Amino acid sequence: MGLLTIELVFLIIAAWKAPAWTKEIGLMALITGILSTLFGLAQVFDYIESEGDVPMTVLCGGLKVGLIPIIYGGLIYLVSLILRIIQKPRI
Repeated sequence: MGLLTIELVFLIIAAWKAPAWTKEIGLMALITGILSTLFGLAQVFDYIESEGDVPMTVLCGGLKVGLIPIIYGGLIYLVSLILRIIQKPRI
C-alpha cells in the first residue's frame, strides 16, 4: 500500500511536470496492485497449507483484505486516464 501511495504522489507530480508519463505511472500502479495481491495470496495459501483447517470466515476476510491493493491500483490507473484525457490538446 505504501508503494501504491508513492506511485500516486508521482502521478500527481507527473501530471504537472511531465504529462506524457501519467498513463504509464497509472499502469505501473495497476501492475503493482496486481502483483501485491498475488504475493498476498501466495502467503495465504502457504499458511493454509501449513495449518490445514482454516475457518471459512477467516479465509473470506483475508481474501477481502487481499483485494484492496488491486482496487487501489485500479483507482490510481483510473485517475491517470482521467488526467490524460484532461491534458490532451483539443482540436
